[in-house]
Amino acid sequence: MVRSSFSHVDTWVFDLDNTLYPPQMRLFDQIEVRMTHWVMRELGVDQARANHLRGHYWQLYGTTLAGLMREHGIDPAGYLADVHDIDFSVLQPDAQLAGRIRALPGRRIVYTNGDAPYAQKVLAARGLSDLFDAVYGVEHAGYLPKPEAGAFQTVFGLDGLNPKSAAMFEDDPRNLAVPHAMGLRTVHIAPQPEPAPHIHHHANDLSAFLGLLTQD
Repeated sequence: MVRSSFSHVDTWVFDLDNTLYPPQMRLFDQIEVRMTHWVMRELGVDQARANHLRGHYWQLYGTTLAGLMREHGIDPAGYLADVHDIDFSVLQPDAQLAGRIRALPGRRIVYTNGDAPYAQKVLAARGLSDLFDAVYGVEHAGYLPKPEAGAFQTVFGLDGLNPKSAAMFEDDPRNLAVPHAMGLRTVHIAPQPEPAPHIHHHANDLSAFLGLLTQD
């Protein structure tokens, strides 16, 4: 039943953080700490204010970076290099996930609100390097983040994918609304479902879900 829903798919789009690794590995926790420290240092605010701004900008603009760029004119490249200077050893290789991604027919791409160099480090730590035909970061959309429609249009345009024969896997349900409207099959990867009209499927384990599609 699930497999037949993807019989038309020839391009597989994966988010990165908390999608290609489970949230319990807590990699993004390190990034959040570095984001808070960056905001404290660069904007001259205390920790409570920095945490407030970080959350406020994420909610309003899609990412903390987008808010910092729009409201403070910060340099995105320097910010991304700083907040991604973290310990990747908390990630573990996943041979089963790698095999199931490899078994997907057609093209496989990564699209993240982080930058591509960071994404490559995550993929290497997870044993997923060389599985993807392309890796797109927020820089490929001119630093416009998901869930902005223009971000998806730019990245998908660069890739040349046909939205009506593509599927997207993503942990943030907001980031599936535009892909759904464009015609992609949408899969929400998260511990708990958040039912919404723009979400076709939910799974709490990406590898297990891909196993239903590849029947390995």
